[in-house]
Amino acid sequence: MDLAPTTLAALVAAAFLAGFIDAIAGGGGLITVPALLAAGLPPHLALGTNKGQAVWGSGAALVRFMRAGLVDRSAAPPSFAAGFVGSAAGAALVLVVSPAVLRPLVLVLLVAVAVFLTVRPPLAPPAAPPAPRPLVGLGLALGIGAYDGFFGPGTGTFLIIGGVLLLGYGLTRASGEAKVVNFASNLAAFLLFTWRGLVVWQIALPMAAAQFAGAWAGSHVAVRGGDRLVRWVVLGVVIALSLKVAYDLHEAS
Repeated sequence: MDLAPTTLAALVAAAFLAGFIDAIAGGGGLITVPALLAAGLPPHLALGTNKGQAVWGSGAALVRFMRAGLVDRSAAPPSFAAGFVGSAAGAALVLVVSPAVLRPLVLVLLVAVAVFLTVRPPLAPPAAPPAPRPLVGLGLALGIGAYDGFFGPGTGTFLIIGGVLLLGYGLTRASGEAKVVNFASNLAAFLLFTWRGLVVWQIALPMAAAQFAGAWAGSHVAVRGGDRLVRWVVLGVVIALSLKVAYDLHEAS
């Protein structure tokens, strides 16, 4: 697929920004998926190419959070496995949905995710250290992993919200633990989409380099900034997405 150099440059810039934001607060797919659709990719190719570049960003962020001690290494393998299996199932499901149905479904899901992130209650840090809840964590990884394989945008943010509300993590710790599942789900979907030939490599590879750089920078910022920074970035992402959804709805009316 041939793209104008300016279009490819815009996609690379979107990938860097998405990687940076996703490493801190999640939601990077809400930048890259609409950008790929706007560049003219059909829905299946947009979702596949998005995974072809997103897996590098989530991998870079995971390494940085692990080095900072913000990932429970004993709990990581089962969480990784649950996220991988869930994502593989979700990606397999999306492959059987026809393009005529998938495009409006993708647009509806984009709006629904943005609205949810806008109206959700504020996240508060836990009052006491959380008690281990392995089954809840595995269920969260499996369910959101399936969503990530089927669609994806907002996955990191949902994992952070689930980590705070269901597992009692602080925001920075929740962001670190989310990277385990996010990388697993991106990897599973990436492998399946690659096998089915749904990754446009001339777009995915330059975006992957930018996504990796953005995620590495964003994870450094998140680790150093702590909960307060993560909270403000999540708020900023929600406001920006709300404005975009309002604009898109206005244009469609």
